[in-house]
Amino acid sequence: MNVSDLRGILTYVPQFRDKLFVVSIDGAIVSQDNFSNILLDLAVLHSLRIRLIVVHGIGHQLQEMSRMGAPISDLHGTGVTDAPTLAAALTAANRTTHEIMEGLSSSDLRAVYANAVIAHPFGIVGGVDRQLTGRVERVDTAFLNELLEREIIPVLPPLGFDGEGRTYRVNSDGVAQAVAESMRAAKLIYLTPEPGLFRGSSLISQMAVAEAEDYLKKSHAEVPQTLISKVEHAVRACKSGAVSRAHLIDGRLDEAILGEVFSKVGVGTMIYANEYTAIRPALKKDVRHILSLIKESVEAEELVKRTRASILQQLGDYYVFEIDGNIVACVALHVFAEGKAELACLHVSRNHENQGIGRKLIHFVHERAKEKGVRELFALSTRTFNFFQQKGGFREVGPDFLPAARRERYEQSGRNSKVLIKALA
Repeated sequence: MNVSDLRGILTYVPQFRDKLFVVSIDGAIVSQDNFSNILLDLAVLHSLRIRLIVVHGIGHQLQEMSRMGAPISDLHGTGVTDAPTLAAALTAANRTTHEIMEGLSSSDLRAVYANAVIAHPFGIVGGVDRQLTGRVERVDTAFLNELLEREIIPVLPPLGFDGEGRTYRVNSDGVAQAVAESMRAAKLIYLTPEPGLFRGSSLISQMAVAEAEDYLKKSHAEVPQTLISKVEHAVRACKSGAVSRAHLIDGRLDEAILGEVFSKVGVGTMIYANEYTAIRPALKKDVRHILSLIKESVEAEELVKRTRASILQQLGDYYVFEIDGNIVACVALHVFAEGKAELACLHVSRNHENQGIGRKLIHFVHERAKEKGVRELFALSTRTFNFFQQKGGFREVGPDFLPAARRERYEQSGRNSKVLIKALA
């Protein structure tokens, strides 16, 4: 890690200090050579006063035991768990928990195997008794908070216990979701043996929860089996209102957690709770970021040059799109007296293109304009007019449409921009 990486991390520290991350480690990652680096990432988070709860799976370990002849009826904690499978699950869970705690201890971190998951029988589904498979009934948050206050990292296996001391095999993805919701975690992180979700050959770095839900329905066959459960539980966690961010990260990558949490782009796929919570009015402190964001497009003559003074003069017209506290896009809405308004300064950072952010900002401005009584929305474009027409529903008109004050500046600029309008009725 170089100095610039460290500086990047330090910009996030105030945002995440004293917040809780629930980190769910797929059983396959525990057996990877990179697992020791994952534990070092956790040590870094802990040193930055980020509270941690670790959940782990055992599907990979059970699969290995099955290959060696152990009778395993279910690998994932969702099917039928008979007595021999539960016995194997206990063995696999104890070994994996010990391995995690051993690794944390090597970084001088205190950890404990916490029986904080209260479970009940999954019951009979479709006429089939799931036997010793359980579902999470509740999480002992008081116990977990007590451990966290003492700077002890709770490690939770995919096991649950009822009030009579019976043990049930539960799905680790569900445990992580339940714990994150009950503890109102800032982040739910799934470390997986997959890079994340893809659209074609491009990794999707972030998507709103509604998009993720729709993606799972339409692209279910394209999602690796090892990810489906994690995506489903990530969506549920975000829809609950208790968790704002869920991440799917390739646990085989060196510095996977740090690369996802402490960078603007990330290395995996982030699912966030509400796309409109990411859009907010620009503040005075944001002007520097806006100018830096649009600099490349101004130089390419895609956007009109703006100065700090000009933005400050109309600061109330500007909005920014944030992801984890970082401004990745901006837009402005300038309202004129004739019942017309201009959608201006629309720009998305190169690292976040082709992810629907531009369309969200257009829709946001569309709704804000309607609230202000605007009847027609217009935009001027020299290079991206196809985007406005195809994605935003705009159509081309002549310069005579422009309000008088805007028409004068249009002619003075000499840019010969296309004029595009959209009726808001």
